[in-house]
Amino acid sequence: MTTELQSELQKAVERRRNFAIISHPDAGKTTLTEKLLLYGGAIHEAGAVKARRAQRKATSDWMAMEQQRGISITSTVLQFEYQGCQINLLDTPGHQDFSEDTYRTLAAADNAVMLIDAAKGLEPQTRKLFEVCKMRGIPIFTFVNKLDRPGREPLELLDEIEQELGLQTYAVNWPIGMGDRFKGIFDRTQQQIHLFERSAHGSKEARNTVVDLGDSRIEQLLEQDLYYQLKNDLELLEGVGPELDLELVHQGKMTPVFFGSAMTNFGVELFLKYFLKYALKPGLHNSSVGEVAPTYPEFSGFVFKLQANMDPKHRDRVAFIRVCTGRFEKDMTVNHARTGKTVRLSRPQKLFAQERESIDVAYAGDVIGLNNPGVFAIGDTIYTGQKLEYEGIPYFSPELFAILRNPNPSKFKQFQKGVSELREEGAVQIMYSVDESKRDPILAAVGQLQFEVVQFRLQNEYGVETLLESLPYSVARWVEDGWEALKKVERLFNTTIFKDSMGRPVLLFRNEWNCHQLQEDHPDLKLSAIAPVISAQQLVEG
Repeated sequence: MTTELQSELQKAVERRRNFAIISHPDAGKTTLTEKLLLYGGAIHEAGAVKARRAQRKATSDWMAMEQQRGISITSTVLQFEYQGCQINLLDTPGHQDFSEDTYRTLAAADNAVMLIDAAKGLEPQTRKLFEVCKMRGIPIFTFVNKLDRPGREPLELLDEIEQELGLQTYAVNWPIGMGDRFKGIFDRTQQQIHLFERSAHGSKEARNTVVDLGDSRIEQLLEQDLYYQLKNDLELLEGVGPELDLELVHQGKMTPVFFGSAMTNFGVELFLKYFLKYALKPGLHNSSVGEVAPTYPEFSGFVFKLQANMDPKHRDRVAFIRVCTGRFEKDMTVNHARTGKTVRLSRPQKLFAQERESIDVAYAGDVIGLNNPGVFAIGDTIYTGQKLEYEGIPYFSPELFAILRNPNPSKFKQFQKGVSELREEGAVQIMYSVDESKRDPILAAVGQLQFEVVQFRLQNEYGVETLLESLPYSVARWVEDGWEALKKVERLFNTTIFKDSMGRPVLLFRNEWNCHQLQEDHPDLKLSAIAPVISAQQLVEG
């Protein structure tokens, strides 16, 4: 590798930051995303999700159904520049029915921002997603939101994070007041008070007054009781709280905590500045040839998401690629690890929700969109140079099952195409009966809303009306050693055998009790709640 290329790759990695936002529904995730984009100069006016008609639609929610319901369903990628850094923000679904899409997105993230509602504290979906971050050792930055409304005591929230998640906390800033009396925040590092002025719906950048802690103007600008409360809280934090340890942060054992209000922009810009300073830069990735560094001279990356019809006018299919090493160049030819074929990467795009612009180069930490001519599957590795392959992305156990029927035979081709494309992008898992005479696909999902989205998109994007017939199962288990293992077992009770879209056996049970009973009866039959995908090489397209 030339010294020039080494220097170019090193500089590119140094200025890149990549993160996903995790939260429970309604914690304000899409609003925070909008405000980060506002400060990054990527948009000029922010639009809240549950917006009035006169306000803008939220930039990160592009699907018609998301805009109708005021929820985030799909993961999108938003790229913007701020203070010399290139930021890749992976905006994940906030709705609990779409946790699987979030798992896949977290596979492409270097950092996670955990968003918490100040009134509610930790909620079930946040805990669930935290476990995924913990499993992957991702650094977690906490933003306590909605301080402009009545909420719980900040010290109580820190204690809850420590007790329930086993994370040490370090408050980087501290709120002054709460609800109607929320006046701003104190920056502990700079020892400065930031007093904010409210703007209409927080659609513009917040103006603030910065005052040093010992400044005599504080008494005119801040009510006495709030000032004394701040001083008491700070004494307590300094006395019993730990020091900020970036090594622990990067190991996912300590979380820097920020307080603010995304709706009114209080504390958002300060959070962004410190995040860029403390966050993990693109790092090593595990592969079939061991750990590879982002400055490795050959290009490589993996597919973590597929999306059909982001632009309905062009019926396009986009593969989201996380660049792991080297330099990506427009029109380059790469090797496709699973099939062994070579693929020319034409029309690469920088992604910004539904808007896209062509790009010429990208580096480790970036996420690019590639036109998918039906070659890519989730978990695929593409590379140049020596063959390498990244770990695959697993599918998790669904909990709801339904037969999807096409009542109009003349729409057979559109139905097949729609189901196939939606399966490829992971919108829902597809299974089939082992009885060859029953060809209707079985949808398998984590939540009911996934079914609604599939039916909505089949109607909206493929012109196919469908009928759903619920099935009485709630538990799925993959047979680890495949069909051979099943052949050795005598008759199975209280379960039905299906095959997934890759032809592997899956047992469906009405409840956990039936599943446990079968495992007691057949202890040698190994069952797994996660589809047995270890590497993309093992994928066999269904």
